[in-house]
Amino acid sequence: MCLSAEVSLGAAAVLIPTGAVAAASAWRRDRRYLMIATLPFLFGLQQLVEGLIWIEGRAGNAHHVAQYSLLYMFFTWIAWPIWVPVSAYFLESGARRNVILLFVIAGAMLGGLQFIPYFVHDGWLTTTFLRWAVRYQDINLLDGLVSRTVTYAVYVSVIIVPFLLVRGWEIKVFGLLVAAVLIVTYVFFSFAYISVFCFGGAVISAYLLALMWRRRRPTPALA
Repeated sequence: MCLSAEVSLGAAAVLIPTGAVAAASAWRRDRRYLMIATLPFLFGLQQLVEGLIWIEGRAGNAHHVAQYSLLYMFFTWIAWPIWVPVSAYFLESGARRNVILLFVIAGAMLGGLQFIPYFVHDGWLTTTFLRWAVRYQDINLLDGLVSRTVTYAVYVSVIIVPFLLVRGWEIKVFGLLVAAVLIVTYVFFSFAYISVFCFGGAVISAYLLALMWRRRRPTPALA
C-alpha cells in the first residue's frame, strides 16, 4: 500500500527494474537466490496495480477498481504466502528444508481459502479510498472458524518464519527486516490511516540488491 497514485507508480518504476537487476545478478552468481531476488520485481508489479486502483478510483470507475483490487489481492493472498516460503526453501537443505515445505503448503492453503471466494461471493471484497491509503475490506472464509487475528498471525508466520529457518545469517536478517516493515506499517495505518508499506518495500529491495551483489560463488543450477 502507498500514499497515492504518484507514490505507487513511482515505487513501481524503481522496484521493477531493481528486481530485474537483482534477479539477473542471482542468475549469474548463485541461482538458489533467484526466487528471493525477484521479490522486488513482484512487489513493484503490485504497486503498479495499486497505482491503477488510485487512478480508476479518482475517475469513478468502480468496475475497474474492483478488477484491479482482485489483482492486488492475488499478490497479497497467492503470490506472497507461496512465493516467499518457496524462495526460502531453495536456500536450505536437509531437515530444515522439509520444515519450510510445511510453510509452503500452509501458505498455499491459506491463500486459496482467502482468495478464491472473492470470485464466488459478490461483495466479499470492497475497496475504499482514504486520504493517504487505499483500504481493502474483505470477508474471509475463515472468519466463521477463527478470529481475524489468528488468520493474520498465520499469514505473517508463513512469510517471516521460513527466512528465520534458513541457516545463512543474511537471510535471517532479511526475515527480521520484513517483520520490522510489517510492524511499522501496521502502526502507521492503525493510528493515522497512512500507508508506508511501499517505503518499507524499497528498503527491503535495497537490502536484497546489496545481498545479490555480495554473492561471489556461482552455482550451475537450482538446488
